Amino acid sequence: MLNFQFYNPARIIFGRGEEENVGKYIADYGVKKVLLHYGKNSIKKTGLYDRIVKSLEENNIEFIELGGVCPNPVLSLVRKGIEICVNENVDFILAVGGGSVIDSAKAISVGAKTDEDIWEFFMDKKKVIYETVPIGTVLTIAATGSESSTSTVITNEENLFKRSISSSKYIPKFSILNPELTFTLPAYQTACGCSDILSHLFERYFTQIENVDFTDRLLEAAMKTIIINASAAIEKPKDYNVRAEIMWVGTLAHNGLLNTGRIGDWASHHIEHELSALYNLTHGAGLSIVTPAWMKYVYKENPDKFIQLAHRVFDIDFAYNEKEKTIVSMIEKLESWYKSLGLPTRLCEVGIDDSRFSEMAEKCLVARGLTGNFKKLNKDDICNIYKLAL
Repeated sequence: MLNFQFYNPARIIFGRGEEENVGKYIADYGVKKVLLHYGKNSIKKTGLYDRIVKSLEENNIEFIELGGVCPNPVLSLVRKGIEICVNENVDFILAVGGGSVIDSAKAISVGAKTDEDIWEFFMDKKKVIYETVPIGTVLTIAATGSESSTSTVITNEENLFKRSISSSKYIPKFSILNPELTFTLPAYQTACGCSDILSHLFERYFTQIENVDFTDRLLEAAMKTIIINASAAIEKPKDYNVRAEIMWVGTLAHNGLLNTGRIGDWASHHIEHELSALYNLTHGAGLSIVTPAWMKYVYKENPDKFIQLAHRVFDIDFAYNEKEKTIVSMIEKLESWYKSLGLPTRLCEVGIDDSRFSEMAEKCLVARGLTGNFKKLNKDDICNIYKLAL
């Protein structure tokens, strides 16, 4: 286990009806004007928007709106939000939605407190974030974990680069998690969210650092919880207890706790980002395609880690003279789980061919050199993974 520091100040407010108290929570910070940031029309159709506005008004909190966040949030809207925050003297951002809305809010919070162009922070990891506009969130989909993470991911639609930055400066001050707000999600979005959560767990699990059994077992427990409850959520979308399990795992999967003392991989995310940037593929669907292909390509780097996963999470018995057979069986079982949720496991299923593999592999490595930690991947490696995903 490596030396580590763990710090996550996000206040998690979990349970039914808590979104109705959002104005009171914001008022605790002495806020004068809020940017209310959200997606398109879903929060208005469900009545969530009205409840949020009522709470803000009851607590005498002035607000200005910026809607229109799309899946794979884009730089142009971030820049618009930055302009609003600066011109309107916004001193708090409330993100109401899923990970895309929260990621957009985080990027705005950085850009509103610097004279530099916000995209420079995404392309140059050496840039330091000194100050941000504080953020609060009301989560409407369990997926990215952005509600308490150090990460934000934005797509520059001008050059189709999708990049992330990481900083504790914009970890939300509070995040309201009411599982009931996920009841109306389409089954496909629920499935994509669960795929994203599972991938966050895999990215941390596949490490070459030894003697991390405690966090291994925490990750394994979280994986089993998602695998079991994803199907249940699709079958019974208004089962509060099932939704609550998924929502809480989604938060813990990406708040840094399960990464303590270890170095995660993150190649699957980087490789998938090129797919969703170029083809606007839903992130969770891209991960259900890339993850099994990545596993097939790298498992020989440390077969015992895959054997452990197969045994502890997928309940596959194994013999030491049949390691490869066990690993193949585990990957097949994972692919079957994705398919049971209605998710793709091959690029051909979403209409993507091999014509742009080289381009995506090159873009994946811009400002990185190589990607991944379980196995360091170069351009040829990434192309080979895309080929396995066909």
